Amino acid sequence: MARQTQISPASVHRIWQAFGIQPDRQRHFKLSTDPFFVEKVRDIVGLYLNPPDKAVVLCVDEKSQIRALDRTQPMLPMGLGYIEGVTHDYERHGTTTLLAALDIATGQVFSECKSRHRHQEYLSFLKRVDENVPAALDVHLIVDNYSTHKHPKVKRWLLAHPRWHVHYTPTYSSWLNQVEIWFNLITQKAIRRGTFKSVKELVSKIDQFVQHYNSHPHPFNWTATADSIFQKIERLCQRISETGH
Repeated sequence: MARQTQISPASVHRIWQAFGIQPDRQRHFKLSTDPFFVEKVRDIVGLYLNPPDKAVVLCVDEKSQIRALDRTQPMLPMGLGYIEGVTHDYERHGTTTLLAALDIATGQVFSECKSRHRHQEYLSFLKRVDENVPAALDVHLIVDNYSTHKHPKVKRWLLAHPRWHVHYTPTYSSWLNQVEIWFNLITQKAIRRGTFKSVKELVSKIDQFVQHYNSHPHPFNWTATADSIFQKIERLCQRISETGH
């Protein structure tokens, strides 16, 4: 840029900094193509901002293929003047799938680790959740459109349990499911920086994190309205149209 404009690199840097221009960075996005996007957003955001009486709202999803990684060399602890050192080389010891149900009112999480990721495991998880929710309460379930969640056997079970009400997020809109926020927390605090010699160790670490988290739960503060979401998407579409693509 300095060569093209015939000004100094320092001047280019100052101009970019003044206007917040960051050509070395990218922000990824994907717009939903769901024909019922508006209706689904209003439905789910309505549950977040005005939860129904005598009911529990649960955000449910799976975090699949969590790897039990064992670093081939010891970690170097953080100290004065230097950060924690972790070798990039590791050995794989299998994977697990974490299923989680986040109660938006209390922030508590009910979770289970499964060796496989099929409708059988998902249905078994729903049954366990059903056993732990008081019979007097309805259950509003927020999930994505993964095929496991719409398996015929899952649908039959839900029909046989009329207190369950399913709310599907729009396609490509995982950000609308609050359990994804919690998945990011457990990934950063318990999984990514861990060293595990077996899947059993990994599952134990996950269970410890969940128990500790549930001892001091706090709900996520959802403030976005449906209209504010639509306005943000409208601005994004406007920017896309201005690019000429």
